[in-house]
Formats: sequence, structure tokens, C-alpha cells
Amino acid sequence: MNYFRHPTAEVSDKAKIGRRTKIWHYVQIREGAKIGSNCILGKNVYVDASVRIGNNCKIQNNVSIFHGVTVEDGVFVGPHVCFSNDKYPRAINEDGTLKTADEWEISKTLVKEGASIGANSIILPGIIIGKYAMIGAGSVVTKNVPNFSLVYGNPAKSYGKVDKSGKKIG
Repeated sequence: MNYFRHPTAEVSDKAKIGRRTKIWHYVQIREGAKIGSNCILGKNVYVDASVRIGNNCKIQNNVSIFHGVTVEDGVFVGPHVCFSNDKYPRAINEDGTLKTADEWEISKTLVKEGASIGANSIILPGIIIGKYAMIGAGSVVTKNVPNFSLVYGNPAKSYGKVDKSGKKIG
């Protein structure tokens, strides 16, 4: 094993973890997930089946990344962020029967290189967050976010642009 795994972490044998990645207390990584090199996954992070996380990412405590989400290189995800993946979530079908895994309609979500997502934000399904975009803490992201945009609020709205370091430039 060429990465650090805390003894309380549950990592599927069918997941791929890159070199020098650190997986901390009570993290769960499901089958088919792929996590790049030199990442940090804080306490109690959940990475669902087939999720993709790039290199040099920092995923803070209590983040939930569900099936259908791709996180590119250099992304920061603040504590308690939740990615949702179904636009019409229901536990049951119209006839009252419990939905099976095959009956869920998963929407893909993409977080592009260098983006930052503030603490307690919620990312709705099917969203693209652009390169080096900055999402303010507590935001509910309901629409795509352009590259280098600063957005925050509920629903998140644009409040200017940021540079690669995250400083507001316009």
C-alpha cells in the first residue's frame, strides 16, 4: 500500500487509491472509486461507488460525494459539503414498490480543476463547477458555475471573478 489509511477507514478492495494520499478516521470509499495521488480525505468522508477524484485534492471532514460525481485535480471541498445526484429522488416507484439500484436516475456532476467549495454547501445534481471557481460557504448551487466565478448564497449567484489564488478580481 503506497498511501496512508487510518485503521478505522473502510476502503473497498475494488477502489484505486493514488500514491501519498491520506485517508483519515472513519472514511468510507466504495467499490470502483478512483482517488488520485497526494490527496487528503478528512474524517468521516463518504466516497460512493465509481466516484472519480483527481490528484492533489483536499476533501474536508464529513463530505458526502455520491455516485456520478467527478472531481478534477487540485480541488478543495470544505467540511460538510454534500453532492446530490438524483434530480427526482424517491424511495418508491409510483406503484409503491421500493426502488432498486437500477431504477435510480443518476445525474453527472463535474467539479473542474482548482475549484473550491466552501463549508456546508450543497451541490445539486447535474452541475458543472468551472475551473478555479469559488463557491462561498453555505451555498446551494443550482446552476452551472463558470470558470473563475465567485458565487454564493441560496441559491448561489455570481458576485464577480477570482484569480487562481482565490482572490476577488472583479
